[in-house]
Amino acid sequence: MAKSDAFFIRAKLDQAGATFVKQEIDLGSFVNLGVSKSTVLRIHAIEVQIADKDAPELGPYTSGTTMNIGWDLTTQEQSTLVHLNDKSVIASGRYMVAESTNVDFDSTFKDMMPQAWRNGYLVAVDSLWLSSDADQSSTNGAYNICIVMECTLENATQATSTALALSQQ
Repeated sequence: MAKSDAFFIRAKLDQAGATFVKQEIDLGSFVNLGVSKSTVLRIHAIEVQIADKDAPELGPYTSGTTMNIGWDLTTQEQSTLVHLNDKSVIASGRYMVAESTNVDFDSTFKDMMPQAWRNGYLVAVDSLWLSSDADQSSTNGAYNICIVMECTLENATQATSTALALSQQ
């Protein structure tokens, strides 16, 4: 198979409090290794949404204090958020929101969101892991971290195998 047309993979992670949570994203129907013609996934861009679980137009917030939220998309299951120098990290984001009054909100992205790569990010694993953690619970309750990834499939070659060995897994 040559490169496929682009398609989208979506995932949603429910975050209910100040705790580490993770969600597996099954790639078994896309990535196929160990056969005569292996197929790998190339992620070209990732869009991210952090929104209230029941009202997508709202975001998480806290009353009178600052809230820090982090998320990672990795090729390996994690037990905590990791830094970008970890070879399993595909993408990550850090988001801070503060409420100074009932109407005045300030939010800051401490990390790149969304993320795009010039030549795409090559993936050859059966699962990805979307993880999140926060330093406190949101005043308005549970929220979601949703992602959509623009992807293509391609045959594994010596060049793709070398790129994988140099960058991850």
